[in-house]
Amino acid sequence: MELISMGQAAKEAAFQLATASTAQKNKALAIIADELEANAKIILAANAKDIEKGREAGLTEALLDRLLLNEERLSGIANDVRNVISLNDPVGSELDSKVLENGMSLSRRRVPLGVVGVIYEARPNVTIDIAALCLKTGNASILRGGKETFFSNMELVKVIQSALAKAGLPAASVQYIEKPDRELVSQLLKLDEYVDMIIPRGGAGLHKMCKENSTIPVIIGGFGISHIFVDESADLEKSLNVVENSKVQRPSACNSLDTLLVHEKVAADFLPMLAERLVDKVALVAEPKAKALLSSAKDLRDAGEGDFDTEWLSYTLGVKVVADVKEAIDHMRVHNASHSDAIMTNSLENSELFINSVGSAAVYVNASTRFTDGAQFGLGAEVAVSTQKLHARGPMGLEELTSYKWVGKANYLPRS
Repeated sequence: MELISMGQAAKEAAFQLATASTAQKNKALAIIADELEANAKIILAANAKDIEKGREAGLTEALLDRLLLNEERLSGIANDVRNVISLNDPVGSELDSKVLENGMSLSRRRVPLGVVGVIYEARPNVTIDIAALCLKTGNASILRGGKETFFSNMELVKVIQSALAKAGLPAASVQYIEKPDRELVSQLLKLDEYVDMIIPRGGAGLHKMCKENSTIPVIIGGFGISHIFVDESADLEKSLNVVENSKVQRPSACNSLDTLLVHEKVAADFLPMLAERLVDKVALVAEPKAKALLSSAKDLRDAGEGDFDTEWLSYTLGVKVVADVKEAIDHMRVHNASHSDAIMTNSLENSELFINSVGSAAVYVNASTRFTDGAQFGLGAEVAVSTQKLHARGPMGLEELTSYKWVGKANYLPRS
């Protein structure tokens, strides 16, 4: 009954948000950003409790990093909200228009989706990202974060709902499921009378559960094995810089590098360079050809079954030597290349083959996989990185949180 009440309140809030002015929505966002900074001490104290409990529960350093808030990160989150204010409001804009032979003016107009349910894990910044993007697009949201972020999210939701009240918008525009019971997730997935879309942000297990149990459309995002292929024509020193950035900058991110594929003609030169560059930073998991060329690495082991299907989210990197770009593409097809993948090459032919063949949401030529991000793409924040092919792909910003309706205008025109 609790979730039904939340669904009813969210549907009513979505009805009001759909007709809220851009100025009113931006006012709420500005208050959220200001209140995040004004309540920084309270929010960071709550986050410290989550970190402490996470350490007691044995969370890895990578997961603790995903969970951590500090002054710099909180300030960045507030600025991301302000950036959303500066973006164009897509609601009400027309995708296209035409005049039919019968004189009717016909157009497609962007409208909010309605109510968005988001299930996510140890990422407190996601709470603000989702709230900001949903508010800007006139959508209500029901959020369910992981138990690891309980104290942080309680304070963040207080800030959001306080800002909504000050802006004259319903507090139920953003609601949070406080209880960590898994049964409540199952109930949320059946709330199709009130919720229009479910977005899971987490591991493969969460995505599988949502796909199998939801009676609501599900956007799959955030999971996928990210690859870089170093081609025989690549500049090896520059490629090394990109590989290091993709793996080390923030290994707990979903767009960090999981598997490195190296052309056999440059492997003898490149892999010893890799071992030297990543020494004391990254553990390497290699198949036999690659392992033989990585003998100088301190932390090195044989690749076992499932290793090339693992999204590491840590300082671990799978390494494999391949014969050419076609073998690299074949490997990626087998091992879930659906998120962010890159080729290092100076060959236009190979780069185009890679772009056209790889089925990832984001594909790069001579650039880091870490660019797959709403802010980096100029979208503001993101509600998820979609790795499926219907409705939205890649970072989901404002436009991806809208649908459209057909609008026909005429002069009292009956159909003949």
